Amino acid sequence: MATKWADYLISAVRYDSTGSHIEKVKAHIDNGDSVGSGSEVLRSTVVRHIESGTTYSTITSNPTTDKWSRGADVGVVLIDGEKYIRTDRDKTKKDNLGQLPRF
Repeated sequence: MATKWADYLISAVRYDSTGSHIEKVKAHIDNGDSVGSGSEVLRSTVVRHIESGTTYSTITSNPTTDKWSRGADVGVVLIDGEKYIRTDRDKTKKDNLGQLPRF
């Protein structure tokens, strides 16, 4: 990792019992040359951050090389008055950060 991908990097998610809303994410500070240790962040905090200009991207780790790979940018999508965090702009009424591991 040579350049900064985003302000924060999301490596895992925790969904509610319906599987349509994320409750928390595991977010890491992007230090530019390294990924900080992860901490649990509420979905509402991620929404608030993104709306105020903070950037988020997903990441995945390769257990063989112990290196991170950049995924997709995370954004907020408003559908019928409800905000969802997504890596695409699809109008499906649920959060979607791809195939990140769950915790």
